[in-house]
Amino acid sequence: MRPVTIAMPKGRLFAPLVELFSRAGLFDLGPEVDLERRLTVKTADGRWELLLVKPADVPIYVEYGAADLGVAGKDVLLEARRELCELYDLGVGRCRLIMAVPEDSPIRKATDLIPGSRVATKFPRLAQEYFSSHGIQVDIVKLNGSIELAPKAGLASAIVDITETGRTLAQNQLRIVEEIMSVSARLICNRISYKVRYPLIQELVRGLQAVEVSKR
Repeated sequence: MRPVTIAMPKGRLFAPLVELFSRAGLFDLGPEVDLERRLTVKTADGRWELLLVKPADVPIYVEYGAADLGVAGKDVLLEARRELCELYDLGVGRCRLIMAVPEDSPIRKATDLIPGSRVATKFPRLAQEYFSSHGIQVDIVKLNGSIELAPKAGLASAIVDITETGRTLAQNQLRIVEEIMSVSARLICNRISYKVRYPLIQELVRGLQAVEVSKR
């Protein structure tokens, strides 16, 4: 039987996720596995195969069945709106989706924005929904990176972005004025795979739950 494939996000979440799955007794990547240039890697027992992809691409791989499972932040899932199953809150990668403005801005809350103000973000859908729910008309500018630069460059009056500690915002002379939502990494599953590979998927979920219980 082919291994269960898991789309894992490259970047800051990868190492803590592998550690979490290892503590659950599920992953053994073998000694000295170099992941820097790898796109896929199988566990030593051959039951699991990791696909190393960009975080925003994880839901796509899972929805279309290229991966049975995946790990994605709740922000990514809500922005993508893909047809898949959300199985478990892994409790790692906790951060916040926030609205921030320059330190010297007179804006103290979202409703202080002048109608038509530009807001830069990697999350246009979530940002638009948030401002619409408050009756605020804004011009959403989608960027793919360096969101903090937008106000400094005069591109936007505010940003909507993810922050963990707020240090990067402070370093770029930005301050938080609204917290939109809390975010953490979620285990997601292809709907067909959930039925076909159910025993192994449930084994994985139970292992992760056992780790959570042991930490209490």
